[in-house]
Amino acid sequence: MLAGLDPEQRSAVTAPAGPVCILAGAGTGKTRAVTSRIAHRALTGEISARHVLAVTFTARAAAEMRSRLTVLGVSGVQARTFHAAALRQVRYFAPRLLDGRAMPELLDSKVRVVTLAAAKVGLRADRAAARDLAGEIEWAKSSLVEPGEYVVAAAKALRETPYEPAKVADVFAAYERLKRANGVIDFEDMLRAAVWGIEEHRDVAEQVRGQYRHFVVDEYQDVNPLQQRLLEAWLGGRDDLTVVGDASQTIYSFTGATSSYLVDFPRRHRNATVVRLVRDYRSTPQVVGLANAVIGQARGAEARLRLELHGQRPPGPEPELRIFTDEPAEATAVAARCRALVEGGTPAKEIAVLFRTNAQSEAYEKALTEAGVPYVVQGAERFFERVEVRQAMVALRAATRSIPGETPLPVAVREALAAVGWAPDAAPAGGAARERWEALAALVQLADEYAATPEVLPIGEAAAVERPVTLSDFNEELARRAAQQHVPTVDGVTLASLHSAKGLEWDAVFLVGLSEGTLPTTYARTPEQVEEERRLLYVGITRARRWLWLSYASARSPGGRARRPCRFLPQLDRSGGGERAGGGVAARRAGVERRRTQVVSCRICGATLLAGPDRKLGRCPTCPSDIDEELYERLRDWRARVAGAQKVPAYVVFTDATLTALAERRPGRTEELIAIAGIGPRKLGLYGDAVLALVEGAAVDDIAPEKTFEISS
Repeated sequence: MLAGLDPEQRSAVTAPAGPVCILAGAGTGKTRAVTSRIAHRALTGEISARHVLAVTFTARAAAEMRSRLTVLGVSGVQARTFHAAALRQVRYFAPRLLDGRAMPELLDSKVRVVTLAAAKVGLRADRAAARDLAGEIEWAKSSLVEPGEYVVAAAKALRETPYEPAKVADVFAAYERLKRANGVIDFEDMLRAAVWGIEEHRDVAEQVRGQYRHFVVDEYQDVNPLQQRLLEAWLGGRDDLTVVGDASQTIYSFTGATSSYLVDFPRRHRNATVVRLVRDYRSTPQVVGLANAVIGQARGAEARLRLELHGQRPPGPEPELRIFTDEPAEATAVAARCRALVEGGTPAKEIAVLFRTNAQSEAYEKALTEAGVPYVVQGAERFFERVEVRQAMVALRAATRSIPGETPLPVAVREALAAVGWAPDAAPAGGAARERWEALAALVQLADEYAATPEVLPIGEAAAVERPVTLSDFNEELARRAAQQHVPTVDGVTLASLHSAKGLEWDAVFLVGLSEGTLPTTYARTPEQVEEERRLLYVGITRARRWLWLSYASARSPGGRARRPCRFLPQLDRSGGGERAGGGVAARRAGVERRRTQVVSCRICGATLLAGPDRKLGRCPTCPSDIDEELYERLRDWRARVAGAQKVPAYVVFTDATLTALAERRPGRTEELIAIAGIGPRKLGLYGDAVLALVEGAAVDDIAPEKTFEISS
């Protein structure tokens, strides 16, 4: 059972009974550790498998856990999601709790009832608004907030509400009344019913606690207050609890999830065993190094449990940071690289393009289609299958009969989309309403780009004339794109938002659109919200096994307003190949990348180096040094003499980090010397010959500092 486990995993598996907190970084084998812990305890006779309840957040994760336990020779463990476990218990005890009455019907979706509730209080909510209202109700109920408490609770939580908070509270109250009148319950009611059954009925509590005596909770950073209340009801004051989580992957706080239970676990359980899994078996050291650099700057409560991962795979290619003139150029380049990867033998299903919002998918759907690369959309509908996009296309076709043909296309499209409620203002509050607005805004942007390429009509053999594109032309273009993208695919490149990519992994990952305003989103206004955006990028980076591409566009569309790169990206050296800023007009029109990042790797372990001193040394600060101490002292002595002759501080000649790098790497040729970060053409000309001579063994007295001073003068 313990064979093949690393020391940290073995500690987790063999930890004594009682509260155990496994802090598991991305790719560190947490599922293996936790299933091995259950199996080890069961097979050694410490516990009975049928007394174990393991709860997860997805049915897929629960099925994976059951499968692994079966392979390990253990059966009888109940591995379920919180909702599935609660539903099973409520159904079983319903006759007893409800005096023989059947369990109420469970709502699959709140949207229909929320729409009716909104109408009851005088709000006319479309589907997007109803989804946002349903989201607010789910957040409140998951946070144990009642309708009368919503306004204050929403203010304390800095919720961005789809309507004025008092109105949301009214809809919440009306929703609860409608449910009761119709004899239905929602998923939060079901969890509450499970809690109520245990807390208020001793016989139920005794039966549940007699059945389940040992508990495991996966992804503990995503637990909300209602789920924690249910967990505490199951435990009933006992402490045989193993939780697994990673505070750096807390990205669902908008749903009510909180990492506070994970962060505070050692304080809440004074005798808890805490194990940290930090050996990353998923990603190369290069990818791991970049992930560490991004999350290493994190602040806030979650940062207290930050883990520094150590890559266990063989070294791989360096992460690439690419900068493009505009978003269409970025999408085209990504599609071209995807095609090259597929043609080079990488299965399409092992490639993912990840972005911050679902509305960004359209550009990549189009680019991949034109490149002949199949794709699938993870966790969302394809762009042209979305309800709001289909409605907008109907409105655009109808507008050809009411808007004069000579109306400029951008104006015509904006007028037509006004009929479906789109306005060129800031996006509305609420996630679903904002997604709807962004999808329609994407159509407006398409119209602007399409209008910028007038159709050229041939006139005779030697002349041609430009004809402005019309709304009818644009409708035909949209229909063409929709038809192309509706081709069914089975094995394709995955397009997914960063949120929906959680828990998944691919050989090659493209992280796109990494510019300020997109990641972090403009709606992240508090320090806590900004830190969650940082964690989103960290999650995206750690999805990659081997090959990682990060990119952003300097402008949204050709000739558009300039944007800044994502603040979470490390300040990498951009002196490498590729077109430099301010390149030729033809290159900018072609949308070629402006410059390419040169990433420095540790010459010992292969990890990506991001800090300036580390890049100069060419190694991680924790990797062993092979410095030539005698050479280092001669270099220091020489630097002091040169600085004295030039009447400048010693660091102006070379920093201590550069001297250390010289004494470690001992360059023998000019090419090796200039490869050391911090030695550019100027310093090479000033000091190159002297440094090479010192490395060859020359004495400091043999190198006159006055000559160097004369050169610099």
